[in-house]
Amino acid sequence: MPVKKQLNGSADEVEAAFYDALSRADLDGLMALWAEDEEVVCIHPGAPRLIGHAAIRASWEAIFERGSVHIRPTQLHATHNMLSSVHSVLEEVDSGGEAPQDAHILATNVYVKTPHGWRIATHHASIAAGKAPPDLFKASVLH
Repeated sequence: MPVKKQLNGSADEVEAAFYDALSRADLDGLMALWAEDEEVVCIHPGAPRLIGHAAIRASWEAIFERGSVHIRPTQLHATHNMLSSVHSVLEEVDSGGEAPQDAHILATNVYVKTPHGWRIATHHASIAAGKAPPDLFKASVLH
């Protein structure tokens, strides 16, 4: 496996780089964001669990054969400590002009702090039935 360059910054910046790499169909850039541990996990919506770099790379390569993937993560809920960060997001997928569907994608991205900076340990995306919930953080009601 090639040596990965240091990504200085936060788990938030790695997440932004992840979605940016998807939008450019940048397979090498995407894979550089994953932890070097072979126990990394990726689950695409409706697909089986993939473990390890080879399986994850092959899956993204197949996806990118159809072109780039334009996803905007919204409604971030993050929990973190010094060595890990877990992000739960609602993914807004640009369907390329297709009619909106009555479903949305929920994703959990797990980041770990490594000697090479923050890296992805797990990406798990699944389709949730029904309309996406409104942005809870824009609510004007205070408790």
